[in-house]
Amino acid sequence: MTSKIDKHLWVKILFGLVIGIGVGLALSPQAGAVLEPELTETLAAWIELPGLIFLGILKMVVVPLVICSIVVGIADSGALGFVKTIGSRIVVYFIITSSVAILIGMSLTYAIQPGDVISQEFVDQALANQAQEGAPVVLDDLTIPKRIANIIPTNPALAQLEKNMLQIVIISLFIGLALLTLPKASGQPVLSLCQSGQSITMRIIEWAMIIAPYAVFGLMAKAVIDLGFDAVSSVFMYTVTVMAGLAFMIVVYAMIAKWVGGVSIAAFFKGIREAQIIAFSSSSSAATIPVSLKCAQEGLKIPKSVSGFTIPLGATINMDGTALYQAVAAIFLTQVFGVDLSLGEMALLLLTTVGASIGTPGIPGIGIVVLATILAGIGVPAEGIALILGVDRILDMCRTTVNVTGDITASVVMNRFVKT
Repeated sequence: MTSKIDKHLWVKILFGLVIGIGVGLALSPQAGAVLEPELTETLAAWIELPGLIFLGILKMVVVPLVICSIVVGIADSGALGFVKTIGSRIVVYFIITSSVAILIGMSLTYAIQPGDVISQEFVDQALANQAQEGAPVVLDDLTIPKRIANIIPTNPALAQLEKNMLQIVIISLFIGLALLTLPKASGQPVLSLCQSGQSITMRIIEWAMIIAPYAVFGLMAKAVIDLGFDAVSSVFMYTVTVMAGLAFMIVVYAMIAKWVGGVSIAAFFKGIREAQIIAFSSSSSAATIPVSLKCAQEGLKIPKSVSGFTIPLGATINMDGTALYQAVAAIFLTQVFGVDLSLGEMALLLLTTVGASIGTPGIPGIGIVVLATILAGIGVPAEGIALILGVDRILDMCRTTVNVTGDITASVVMNRFVKT
């Protein structure tokens, strides 16, 4: 299907992002805005509305799009051997890149030592506020064996209702694999339905992208209005450390795309820029899946058989940006609370963080919940999360951008692998 999306749309989206930041700064109470707080809150809700509508449309089509894309992608491959090859390689690739991201985060945090420059007064105040609000939520089911067992969708209807993307991916894989083993005449009705479903959902996405610049403007303005600048200044070095690590990971992806995937750096970033901007604005890997697929298939010319498999899977188990952020946050808080980790404990932290990223929902704010669980395993009070909550929104936007970039990079690499 030929896309009718404006080829200069990314410029308009970027313009909307910049204007949104400017309007957000003008209206932010922390920046000295003169409007009454109640009026600012009401105005911000209306400004955010196009963004909520845009995200709602993407979330509306993401489940049918993922199912149809995976089923059609597997069917187009024409052989079980293809699925076996790409499946075995993509899992190893995801584990390697997640480990690299965590090591980058840990190394930068030990080099910069952001926990040594935070004021004790801010620590005491944040902990006091957290004590009044109650302990952070911790994931009850974090062990890797249990997570592996839980990926089997025993109730497909519930998986779709809850938008459990990993289970939806598993359902789609089973349907696609079953189609490969059936006579063509038997499977053709289902395949035709999925092909039509994919075309329909992509057309809806084209319509949604018309309002993308306004959506990005609204989402960014609301985020900046809500952002507490005092909190940013209090943990400035921590914020710098996380952003430096995420930026370094983006460079790693560019090098992987060039040296492993055979795609020039300029072509790589040109092809994925729309997905990166949407990911940054929405803070949701799941909501960005439709745009990621469009960028991979149309911007980088990756076949549906590859991108339709790797991107939805990556959005559920490949969270390199989140893993890096969690490593930085964990080490930062050990420095704040004076907890010394042995080499064995650091290795355990790496394994736990990789394991925690498996099946983590691609929704805003989930990284904080996972982080609370990781901290509990290394002897750091989970209440310490209160120190970094003020900047979590902006860092969530940044790490989601890295997550999505990583998913598309994986498609580039797998496309090169399956050709060789």
